[in-house]
Amino acid sequence: MNKKSRVNVKKISVYGMITAAAIVLSWLEAQIPPFFPIPGMKIGLTNIIVVIALYKMGSGSAMAVNVLRILLVSFLFGGPSALIYSLSGGMLSLLVMILLKKTGKFKMISVSIAGGIFHNVGQILIAMLMTDTTSILWYLAVLWFAGAVSGTLIGILGNTLLKHLPDSIFK
Repeated sequence: MNKKSRVNVKKISVYGMITAAAIVLSWLEAQIPPFFPIPGMKIGLTNIIVVIALYKMGSGSAMAVNVLRILLVSFLFGGPSALIYSLSGGMLSLLVMILLKKTGKFKMISVSIAGGIFHNVGQILIAMLMTDTTSILWYLAVLWFAGAVSGTLIGILGNTLLKHLPDSIFK
């Protein structure tokens, strides 16, 4: 096997491992009872993987892992509506995180907080389109708070893990 083949095998293996980790975290989070009696509030454990992929592998790789994770988790544990909501929230969240990271002005925790907030924005926008009403827009205030709290926790966990993961895994 030549050097290029080894690199491709390693890259595919890394994508597979982190996607599998995201799926396991998604399943694990589904087993945790809600902390609040408010629908839509989740910790977002799978976003730890997305944030790590963004910072260790780059925006294109983070996008690929995020899309693959959303598709697989929706097919395994959700359904068509879960797919629509997850894609809208997950992709808007990641796009905002990519843009903020590229500026170089924000630390990982701030990027993660923005990701948590914009995940909820994406889902509310889709909900407004699907229900053909803006009357649920008020709910965004509640979800902004939840997104900021979960984004902070995910940012702290991601930052801690990032410091302990060797760069050689991702190269």
